[in-house]
Amino acid sequence: MSETVTLSKAACEQIDHWIAKFPENHQQSALLAALHIVQEENGGHLTDALMQAIADYLKIPAIAVYEVATFYMMYDLKPTGKYKLYVCTNIACQLRGSDEIMDHLKKRLKVDKGETTKDGKFTLKEFECLGACIGAPMMQINKDYHENLTPKKVDEILKGLT
Repeated sequence: MSETVTLSKAACEQIDHWIAKFPENHQQSALLAALHIVQEENGGHLTDALMQAIADYLKIPAIAVYEVATFYMMYDLKPTGKYKLYVCTNIACQLRGSDEIMDHLKKRLKVDKGETTKDGKFTLKEFECLGACIGAPMMQINKDYHENLTPKKVDEILKGLT
């Protein structure tokens, strides 16, 4: 049995902001936002107890929260690094060198896709499409997009994060 947790007042206020955007009795429509809010507040990942707390707050079944959290790639169910590096691997990015960027990051960070560096600083992830095809190849680091990447540009970006 997992621990019981309560959402913070700040998280509840932010979730309420999203609930207010939807018709009455449709609070489940705020689920994606609620997951983002709680994940960010928890340092970048969700726990079973937090997902249960979201379900309780939104008055929806816990399985509905878990289904969404496990379906979308932007939610993490285990601790991640301070910086989440999402490399876009869709066809536009792939044709313009995303495989080279991913290989470079694996070697540079000494991790594989889905892993976190030993110092807990970086988590490397593959993302199907980040919707910035014009700037391919690209990656998202936390909330920031970086486009037209080369291994040299990636090194410069990483240097700025350390």
